[in-house]
Amino acid sequence: MIKLIIDGQAVTSEDGGSILKVARDNGIKIPTLCYLEDVSEVGSCRICVVEVEGRDELVTACNTPAADGMVILTNSDKVRESRKTMLNLILANHNKDCFNCGKNGMCELEALCREYEVEESTYVPTKKQEQKVYKDQNPFLVYDESKCIQCQRCVNTCAHVTGRKAIDVKRDGTHMLIDLPFGEDWKSTLCESCGNCSQACPTGALTEKRRKEYREWQTKKVRTTCPHCATGCQYDLVVKDNKIVDVIAADGPSNHGKLCVKGRSGSFDFVHSPDRIKYPLIKNKKTGEFERASWDEALDLVASKFMEIKKKYGSDSLAGFACSRSPNEDVYMVQKMVRTCFGTNNTDNCARVCHSASVAGLAMTLGSGAMTNPIYDITHDVDAILLVGSNPEEAHPVVGMQIRQAVQNGTKLIVVDPRDIGLTKYADIHLKIEPGTNIAFANGMMHIMIEENLIDKKFVEERTEGFEELAEIVKDYTPEKVAKICHIEKERLIEAARMYATANKAPIIYCLGVTEHSEGTRGVMSMSNMAMLCGKLGREGCGVNPLRGQNNVQGACDMGAMPTDFPGYQKVKNPDVVKKFEEAWGVELSKEPGIHATDVFPAAIEGKIKGLYIYGEDPVVTDADTTHIIKALKSLDFFVIQELFMTETAQLADVILPGMSYAEKEGTFSNTERRVQRVRKAVDLTQNPEFDIRLDTDIIIDLMNRMGYPQKQMTSAEIMDEIASLTPSFAGISHERLDSEECAKNALQWPCTSKDHPGTPIMHVGKFSRGLGWLYPTEYTPSKELPDEEYPLFLMTGRILYHYTTRAMTGRTPGLMEIEGKSFIEMNEQDADRLGIKDGELVKASSRRGTIQTTARVGTKVSPGETWMPFHFPDGNCNWLTNAALDPFCRIPEYKVCAIKVEKIK
Repeated sequence: MIKLIIDGQAVTSEDGGSILKVARDNGIKIPTLCYLEDVSEVGSCRICVVEVEGRDELVTACNTPAADGMVILTNSDKVRESRKTMLNLILANHNKDCFNCGKNGMCELEALCREYEVEESTYVPTKKQEQKVYKDQNPFLVYDESKCIQCQRCVNTCAHVTGRKAIDVKRDGTHMLIDLPFGEDWKSTLCESCGNCSQACPTGALTEKRRKEYREWQTKKVRTTCPHCATGCQYDLVVKDNKIVDVIAADGPSNHGKLCVKGRSGSFDFVHSPDRIKYPLIKNKKTGEFERASWDEALDLVASKFMEIKKKYGSDSLAGFACSRSPNEDVYMVQKMVRTCFGTNNTDNCARVCHSASVAGLAMTLGSGAMTNPIYDITHDVDAILLVGSNPEEAHPVVGMQIRQAVQNGTKLIVVDPRDIGLTKYADIHLKIEPGTNIAFANGMMHIMIEENLIDKKFVEERTEGFEELAEIVKDYTPEKVAKICHIEKERLIEAARMYATANKAPIIYCLGVTEHSEGTRGVMSMSNMAMLCGKLGREGCGVNPLRGQNNVQGACDMGAMPTDFPGYQKVKNPDVVKKFEEAWGVELSKEPGIHATDVFPAAIEGKIKGLYIYGEDPVVTDADTTHIIKALKSLDFFVIQELFMTETAQLADVILPGMSYAEKEGTFSNTERRVQRVRKAVDLTQNPEFDIRLDTDIIIDLMNRMGYPQKQMTSAEIMDEIASLTPSFAGISHERLDSEECAKNALQWPCTSKDHPGTPIMHVGKFSRGLGWLYPTEYTPSKELPDEEYPLFLMTGRILYHYTTRAMTGRTPGLMEIEGKSFIEMNEQDADRLGIKDGELVKASSRRGTIQTTARVGTKVSPGETWMPFHFPDGNCNWLTNAALDPFCRIPEYKVCAIKVEKIK
């Protein structure tokens, strides 16, 4: 510790920090314009200068180390005069058209000039305003050089915060120029349109175009959680006249002030979209058209039809799916309705088709089916990252930014993926394995680890079981054999095994490239096996870390929207658990596990499932083998959906109940790292006379009462209190606590077992949830459908940066559709040349299940014999082609591997 005196105040601080940091830590304000904490401390603006006793010259506080015994003045006449001079110089070349500037009211330069009473510059400008660059071709961002002060915050943000390096610094003689990628060629640049640069800009030089729609003093800000991927980014919704007009990133525990393009620009247009479903709709059986209904008509019909089916065919003829994009409280009420009113455990959520393999696999091997470590922990101060079947730059962009940062800071990166993803160019090793060979790869890694004595023997002996059986299996997976199966070089596999095993801190990060296979659960257990063999569980910078796809996939599983589990993964087969919920809910419950969502559809075709309730999911678009899903929904006697938009699934419903978006309700989301964070109401569309909508939980509660269950009215906070009372891992979580100063920065990560429990950042410290970790004996099995003479190509599927699942949200943001708005299929140039297909041409893709048209993108991102498609676009939805072959453990479809043929359209 060092002791200083700042403005007459005695302060102490840890040695090694700057004067600016010490001052800020002690509540002493020193102004800055170019400084960004932990990013840029170049001191070029010289606004942060201070006096230090014993020195003649002023020093820049941002990059001058604080030293013991320093006596510092931050606001002396000499300091103020210097700052006034610098502001005077800056204004010489600055366009002071403040009234027309989008940053008016939030401009840091404007605020400083007002504070230091600098209204006009006394210096002659060195460059005429008409000579300055103006770029506005990007759909979201605009650059006005006339307002640029060359602070380089945007440059440093792009290079060191997002790790993208899309902004350059150039010189024109004596002038320094910031070269922003927003001109006519913006689509061909490295820019991701994330807007982090614009938020860093202290003036109106770099702004979001929508800032012209409002001024700061006209708005209110509401802190909430992003509704897209499960990173759980925190931001403020900016609201003007009951309409969301902007998003500003907050310093949340998972995003640290960063946002991706979807979070910043694709998370609010849909809320106010004119094609929202505005009132209840009942389908006229004669005409097939939807007709407006009152709430009483719609709810009475829904309740009576479901109870009629239950009476006639039994409870297990009904099923209800929750929405993993909705808050925890909503999910809880859906599964409660299914269990108490339908009388069945036939409840599920869309994790069934993405990450149910993580829940099942990690629960079997470790005892808890969740990410083991926080995002920050596995992307900062780690020696190596093993990234398997995950493309975080596009599917979890803010995590991708942090991985790019980690690599810049010296972290080794191993990418295991059949495609050349963006992070490949940063990787030390890229194992471009054949689709569906994850288990062979993992077994090969473990073979090398054991053979070369790279395992943590003490950890294996003390904390695991099953080593002998696993070792016997992987003995056969030699580098030569695995190289042949995976189509990789054996030397690279050996190098990867050594790099991961010998690193002190090395997390495994994986995603849908591991789970969405017919052997997805065993693939997850293989990830767990590798970590346990090397003792990389239960400690910092390590672990097995599935990046959950949607914003509340983790929470939907946590809340018991699963046919086998009550909230908190309490098993339906456990009589004591059933008894607890029966006593709490006051009704007899089914003791038999329900059927999974992916089994509900064939059961509907067979006539076993007669009635289905879906809250907020669109399986026609998202589930494998679209023809099969449509047939199933048409086979139902009665189908109800609670939705925001007329989705392809909603079109098949008998009744549509209009829902509310995340911005219109209170609640919580649980992100991929088990962090429970608040969702807060920002707008109220019921004030609009066109809307006759209700809170989703109120709809569910009304239905429960009409179906004969006496469910009392509850707020979202009260629902969470009920969850906590029945769920040991959530026992210490409440809205009141999450809203408190205690949780303002980090929220709470479950398990949080009491009201004074701090939450659990890292799982399995000292002991696994199941006791001993199970080294599961995994054998490689090929995918269910492989290329053959008729269908000679692999098809893989996935997400892209600019859209989210079915585009229900992002598709209603015109700028995102301008960047990427149509279906495409990636092909290797060798296959394209053989088939006579050129880049950009329209092609026909077919599998045994269907045929679609799409556009060819020819290159080398995929290997010869392989193709890849996103599933976002209706003009060529790849799920007409995908295979619904199911994993035996968790019934997850094999999205990542099926056989297709591609033909040139003549």
